[in-house]
Amino acid sequence: MAEGNHSAVSRFILFGLTDDAELQVILFGVFLVVYLVSVMGNLGLIVLIQVSPQLHTPMYFFLSHLAFIDFCFTSSVTPNMLINFWQEVKSITFYACAVQLCCFVMFVVSELYLLSIMAYDRYVAICSPLLYVILMPRKLCIQMIAGTYIYGVSVGLVQAVSTFQLSFCGSNMINHFYCDDVPLIALACSDTHIKELLLLIIAGFNTLCSLVIVLISYAFILFAILRIQSAEGRQKVFSTCTSHLTSISIFYGTVIFMYLQPKSSHSLHTDKFASMFYVVVIPMLNPLIYSLRNQEVKNAVKKIIEKLCLAIK
Repeated sequence: MAEGNHSAVSRFILFGLTDDAELQVILFGVFLVVYLVSVMGNLGLIVLIQVSPQLHTPMYFFLSHLAFIDFCFTSSVTPNMLINFWQEVKSITFYACAVQLCCFVMFVVSELYLLSIMAYDRYVAICSPLLYVILMPRKLCIQMIAGTYIYGVSVGLVQAVSTFQLSFCGSNMINHFYCDDVPLIALACSDTHIKELLLLIIAGFNTLCSLVIVLISYAFILFAILRIQSAEGRQKVFSTCTSHLTSISIFYGTVIFMYLQPKSSHSLHTDKFASMFYVVVIPMLNPLIYSLRNQEVKNAVKKIIEKLCLAIK
């Protein structure tokens, strides 16, 4: 990050979601509730998986990390957004903005590849059930998770450094409620063609690569399900994938809408709406999706409640 950039712009001003004071109060209440539900849901899911021996499988190991990423993801943006609802001037320092962008990209990329790993895990469990324990040992699961985090951090650093190497010598007003690449690029007074190309390549490459893994995994799963003779058997196998399918449909749909839409139809206002759903709502939905539609999680919750009731008595 160039020293000249910092001397030119030391703080950024965030436009936020709205200037309407009454609407800001309502939005604060709504987003506070959503954030608290998200935090309790994701942290609760992590604790549940840790204390329930029946959930100590690769599938739930990956799910606990999905919950961790969702918690970190929403916490990198939402608390600052909630504070800004009560600020007349919604400002963020140059370096805090860089850190927020780095964290945002890091968790997005990590979640993309974690979802693809979870799809591969379902493929192995359904297509090679007898070899599942051999093909998905804990050491391999840890290595895949570590690789996901390391790669996510690397991409986050590349994006943040390339963005904040640009010259910001004019307006410091970011038309967004957090530090995102697109509105920051719009503020730059230096040539942004290379940065825009890099953003497109990174967003496109990571989205498409992870999506290809998901599609190939589910293609094999579909073939395996179609070979099952009974309708009840097909339904039972398919039910193990419904939560993950719901989660990836929401996540990938939002990512594609945000970053891969044609430039002619690109709008910062639609970006704000998509980002709001992406940053605030999805991290709340995931623990609900995996809890309400998963019998093993429900059974684990029941056992915990029974143990607590016995302890109280």
